[in-house]
Amino acid sequence: MAAHPQVAAVGLPAIQAPVREQLTGVFDEIRRIIVADFAPIAEANAHLLHMRGKMFRPTLLLLAARCTGHVTPRDITLGAVVELIHLATLVHDDSVDHSVLRRGQPTINALFSHQVAVIMGDYLYSRAIIELVEQDDPEPLRVMARVTNEMTVGEMRELSAHDVLDYSEDEYDRLIRFKTASLMSAACEIGGLQGSREERECLRRYGNYLGMAFQVTDDLLDYTESEAVIGKPTGLDLREHKITLPLIAALPHMASGERRVVEDLMRDPEPGDDLITAVIRLVEHRGGIAAAQERAAQLARRAEDELASLAPGTARDALRDCVTYAIERRS
Repeated sequence: MAAHPQVAAVGLPAIQAPVREQLTGVFDEIRRIIVADFAPIAEANAHLLHMRGKMFRPTLLLLAARCTGHVTPRDITLGAVVELIHLATLVHDDSVDHSVLRRGQPTINALFSHQVAVIMGDYLYSRAIIELVEQDDPEPLRVMARVTNEMTVGEMRELSAHDVLDYSEDEYDRLIRFKTASLMSAACEIGGLQGSREERECLRRYGNYLGMAFQVTDDLLDYTESEAVIGKPTGLDLREHKITLPLIAALPHMASGERRVVEDLMRDPEPGDDLITAVIRLVEHRGGIAAAQERAAQLARRAEDELASLAPGTARDALRDCVTYAIERRS
């Protein structure tokens, strides 16, 4: 298997060092934007804030801003908007998937109800849109309007990838480009609005390839890491009958008896751990994990190539480290 060029492992805190102070500002902005004086919303907000994520998408936006100029107060607010849109999709995803854990914590739908989760996702979206409108600049609004639509289409595409063993790699690529890469691409594009058209386009493409590599890796983790590491049950995609790249890549190389094991899993509404483990082993044996790792590495190289036309400096180096982080992380 061709490998990603060997570099020293880099953690997200080191990547975020150039913009750490601004990321604190982003979190403060999130807290300001979602504040509510209605107790049920305030209670759900408190749980969401406690689940504070890695802030990867605001990090991309702030680093892109530093690459093309400097970080402004508006960038900090836009970083909060991007993170709120991301959080809204997670809240909705967990409700759709009936997930009970997110980042090792109970999901909104598990802690409250599916109804509350749907409403809270809508609340976060609406607060983000209000903040965008108040920026009085059509460009970030235009980008985010397009991206939120793409993400919705991506979610519908994901629903169509359940129980379908003839789901193609091309269909999978479209799914992850809409579902995951679109928001990372938007974060990079918005961060680069101070730059030239060429710089903005390079950052948009960089974010697209990075986001696709990130999602392929995320799908791999479901096959390779434990619940203690990734903060959600392992084998969850198979348990929910989701078809992702490791399985798509392995299926053409399976013997008929092996394929029947996969079919048995897809027919079982609640597949047991033994059946899930058997399919994971088949996917690894038939090269699905290795193929997905190579695909993530290819996408990572394309993302790195897009950085070549940006001015050298700490911010560009951090964006390059984001690529390494995206495909080498374990959670």
